[in-house]
Amino acid sequence: MGKIRAVSVAILVFLFACYFVSCGKEREARIKIGINAPITGDIPKVGEGTKYAAQMWLEEIEKAGGLQVGDKKYKVELVVEDNESKAESAVKANTKMIAEDGVLVIIGPQSSKQAIPAGGVANDYKTPMISPWSTNPDTTKNRPFVFRGCFLDPFQGPVVANFVKEEFGFKKAAVLYDVASDYPKGLAEYFKKAWEGLNGPGSVVAYESFTTKDTDFSSQLTKIKGSGAEFLFAPQYYNEVALIVRQARELGFTAPILGSDSWGSAETVKLCGSDCYGLFFSTHYAAAGAKGATKEFIVRYQEKYGYVPDDVGALTWDALRLAQHAIRNTGSLSGDLAKDRQAVRDQLARVKDFEGITGKMSFTEEGDPVKCAVIVRISNKGEFEFYKQVCP
Repeated sequence: MGKIRAVSVAILVFLFACYFVSCGKEREARIKIGINAPITGDIPKVGEGTKYAAQMWLEEIEKAGGLQVGDKKYKVELVVEDNESKAESAVKANTKMIAEDGVLVIIGPQSSKQAIPAGGVANDYKTPMISPWSTNPDTTKNRPFVFRGCFLDPFQGPVVANFVKEEFGFKKAAVLYDVASDYPKGLAEYFKKAWEGLNGPGSVVAYESFTTKDTDFSSQLTKIKGSGAEFLFAPQYYNEVALIVRQARELGFTAPILGSDSWGSAETVKLCGSDCYGLFFSTHYAAAGAKGATKEFIVRYQEKYGYVPDDVGALTWDALRLAQHAIRNTGSLSGDLAKDRQAVRDQLARVKDFEGITGKMSFTEEGDPVKCAVIVRISNKGEFEFYKQVCP
């Protein structure tokens, strides 16, 4: 027994030594960054853009030999978790990455439906999280560890309302939105409030809703057509946009249909085709005509993956660079994960005039960036053309 016990002790000592010196080789300093994305589910193209942008960012870090923090360079590892476009899966993904994988910071989720509950987990565990694309205010509200890389719906709703009023002079609006999803439901409400502020009570003549996964909108669109609405605002994701626009045209609704940043996916035109040509939507950046660092990102992404990156990819790139900026600005990492997470969070809160490829940004106390929106027109070639910029 004594011999066996001695051997066991020797093995434990050996393993303990290996943890620190990698069995004779110095242990690599490593930073883990979590990616919470919809790789599968209703909007897999969003997950794809997230993953591709993250891989591009990691390649750049690796070319530099690691992420420099003070006088030390760290290897970076991406921990990618599929949230399946579900709130409960996004929560599980954050919990796993924080409690089991030991990530320093989390990028994502993208959609508000997943980002709001996942943000609660990140904040409870005091782990910094940056949602690149979630525009619902509740994602960051009263959550000092949660940030975002995009503008908010209380800003986006009035942007669309003011643009339509100035561009077309319309007085009667219709809205069609998914009542079961935080993002379209919230944005529809902010738009309605802004439009009625411009045109008076009752100027939203049709306010129709449906439920996630619905594919037949004929009943709602028939009511919208009969309401006298001069245009339709549909703040929906790319997989629903094509169905809504096509069915509206088939029913004889010929008025303009406008969208929001959820239209910014490369899949929108692919699914919608010429039915979407000439339509406008509000978003975070316009690929066509981009310059400087934005153009460099687009060219690299297109050469590598075969298509122009959408706003999700661009915002993910900015979110990762924000995380990189904050980690670097800590000056040093202690190795105590709780302390290092707090240090990264504190540096994110201090960000001012950060030059992102989707625009310059500074964070408010709520973790929200002050930045401009872009109005994009879908050209007759199916390209997203810059039309107008709207700033706070």
